[in-house]
Amino acid sequence: MIHPQLRLHGILLRTLWGSFSQRKFRLCNWFLDSFMKGRCSLKKMFYHQVLIPRPDGSFLRLCVYTPRTASEDMPALLWLHGGGFGLGIPEQDEDFFRIFSDAAPCAIVAPDYTRSVDKPYPAALDDCYQALLWMRDNCSSLRCNPSRLFAGGDSAGGGLCAAVSLLSRDRGEVSIAFQMPLYPMLDDRTSDFNDAPCWNSKSNEIGWKLYLGEAWGTPDVCKLAAPARETDFTGLPRTLTFCGDIEPFCNETERYVQCLKDAGIEVDFRLYPKCYHAFDTICPGSEPARDSRAFLSEGFARASRECSKAQPE
Repeated sequence: MIHPQLRLHGILLRTLWGSFSQRKFRLCNWFLDSFMKGRCSLKKMFYHQVLIPRPDGSFLRLCVYTPRTASEDMPALLWLHGGGFGLGIPEQDEDFFRIFSDAAPCAIVAPDYTRSVDKPYPAALDDCYQALLWMRDNCSSLRCNPSRLFAGGDSAGGGLCAAVSLLSRDRGEVSIAFQMPLYPMLDDRTSDFNDAPCWNSKSNEIGWKLYLGEAWGTPDVCKLAAPARETDFTGLPRTLTFCGDIEPFCNETERYVQCLKDAGIEVDFRLYPKCYHAFDTICPGSEPARDSRAFLSEGFARASRECSKAQPE
């Protein structure tokens, strides 16, 4: 069932790594924090870190990327990294930042949101929304147009992107003009068995258990924790997304796309046959990955030209 150009990496992932667990989440986090945190290899962008206070007195770290040649009318992109809600740091997604900056000048704000191994929902979403408000309030220093605020993320970051879009719509404090929830983690109720490489049903259950905490498996899970539970999709921003058709998030992504379309939201969606989760980053030289990068680049460039939404007064 797996695309020929993805098979070798898939075999290695399943053989050497298998499924994720809380212990593996913490191991990955130790590696990322030790060897990638605070580092940047992007040549075309400036990188700096900002610490903003949380309500509890702790600080949220933001990674801010701005182009060396900036424009006053640039979009500002809130980018949320993946990792099953339990692992990851913003710096792991430099390949995405390279795609966006090559497609159109933009500023990128990527929060180092609270991971579920440290604290469950709503900690991560609170951090992401706070980062969005900071981005809105600092458009002038970022040299961005405040009517061109975008949001995006991959995997669990895609789920957080969808949740942030819902939260911003419902609160009416900030407007998002365009969103990119890539192969998003949206639905805690997914029960179909999937043993594909990288992220399978077992990993998915662990990820949701950690993220939802005591609410997991109960009727108390709200739409902001699992955006697939939303029933009203009106007023959400124009959307771009893609996923593979053999990954656990395929069905929920397709349902999400259809719900958006039914609500009158413009959606660019591409489904990649025989591709497992995060195929674009695991096998970047493969034909599907090259196509997905072109799809993402062209879509971001088009949104940068066409998408805007005034901020609430």
